[in-house]
Amino acid sequence: MDTLGAGWARADVDRIMSVFAPEAVFLETPFSEPIRGTAAIRRWWLDVPYSQSEITFTSGEIYAAGPWFSTEFKCVFRRKRTGEWVDARGAIFCETDGMLVTEMRMYWHRWNGGRETSKP
Repeated sequence: MDTLGAGWARADVDRIMSVFAPEAVFLETPFSEPIRGTAAIRRWWLDVPYSQSEITFTSGEIYAAGPWFSTEFKCVFRRKRTGEWVDARGAIFCETDGMLVTEMRMYWHRWNGGRETSKP
């Protein structure tokens, strides 16, 4: 999770991809179509350096059971095109092969904490 978070915060797609096994499956939301394989997952994450800036990523305590783990996360960033702040909060559920993520499911939503959504 630290590697994924550091990669996201730095818009470093290579670092993000270093956590995924070659046959990995990624779901951005519970209702998304599964993205299969690292080439397709990389294409999804390639949007980050082009659309997000001033990114901060934090995660909570890791809950692990065998090859599975989960945590809550918060990612705040500014949209490069509009300057709008996005505060995304959610949970990540992963299955691993012992070292690399074979399946990652992200469940998230935008949160404004009772503030205008244009401010962090």
